[in-house]
Amino acid sequence: MAFLDPVLNPVLKPLLEMSPFITILIVGFVISLLITLVYKFFTNQEEMKRLKDQQKEYQVKMKTLKDNPAEMMKVQKEAMSLNMDYMKHSFKATLITMLPIILIFGWMSGHLAFEPIYPEESYSVTAFFGDNVGGEAELVVDEGTNLLSEVKQKIEGPVTWKLKGQEGEHFLVVKVGETEQTKKVLITKKLEYAEPISLYQHSDIEKIQINYNKLKPLGPNFTVPLFNWQPGWLGIYIIFSIVFSMVMRKALKIY
Repeated sequence: MAFLDPVLNPVLKPLLEMSPFITILIVGFVISLLITLVYKFFTNQEEMKRLKDQQKEYQVKMKTLKDNPAEMMKVQKEAMSLNMDYMKHSFKATLITMLPIILIFGWMSGHLAFEPIYPEESYSVTAFFGDNVGGEAELVVDEGTNLLSEVKQKIEGPVTWKLKGQEGEHFLVVKVGETEQTKKVLITKKLEYAEPISLYQHSDIEKIQINYNKLKPLGPNFTVPLFNWQPGWLGIYIIFSIVFSMVMRKALKIY
C-alpha cells in the first residue's frame, strides 16, 4: 500500500532503520497503548466493570445448573443479552481505533511482508498471460540490470526471468507481439520494496509478479517448536499485542 507512505512515512519510516523484529515490537506496543487509552477514556468504566462482574456471576451460576437444562438456557439468554450490552458500550472505542489500526496495518504489510532485493542479489520476475496468448515473451531491462535468463522465452504458461541489478529503481518491460507492460523493481539495502504484483486490464499480459522472499523477522532459521512455523510480521504482532494489551489493561484497570 504505497499510497499510505506520504502520510505515515514521516512518523514510521525511521523504524525501518531498526531490525524488523524491533520495529514490529515498537508498533505493537504503541497500538496496544493507543487502544487501551481509548477504551479507558471513551467508555464508561464503572458500567463496564458492573457488566463484567455480572458476566462472572452468570458463568458461576451456569456451572451450578448443569443438571437443569431448562433453567440453564434461561441464564444463557440473560448472559447473551449482557454480552450485547457490553459490546454496545465498547463499540464507540472500537470505531475510534479501527481506522488508524487499518492504516498502520496497511503500512506494515507494505514494508514488512518481504525481504528487499539487495544490490547484485539474484531475483526473479514472472509474467502471466491470457489463455489464448502464444508465441514468445521478451523481457527488456534497463541500464544497471543484468538478465540471467534468455531474453525471449516460449509462452507455455507463466514465464519467469532471473535477474540481478545495481542499487536503485529499475523498470522492466515485458513484450508479447505488439503488447508491452512495464514493472518497477526497487533494489536497495533498506527495508523497502516495490509492489510485488501489477495487474493489467484488457491486455495479453495479465500480471507481472516480483518473486520476493518472505521476510522472517526472527531470522531464516528460527522455527516455532512443534508447529514447524516461521512467523511473519503479522504473527509476531498478534502475539505481542495480546501480551501488551493484557498487561496494560490490568495495570490501568480497564474492563
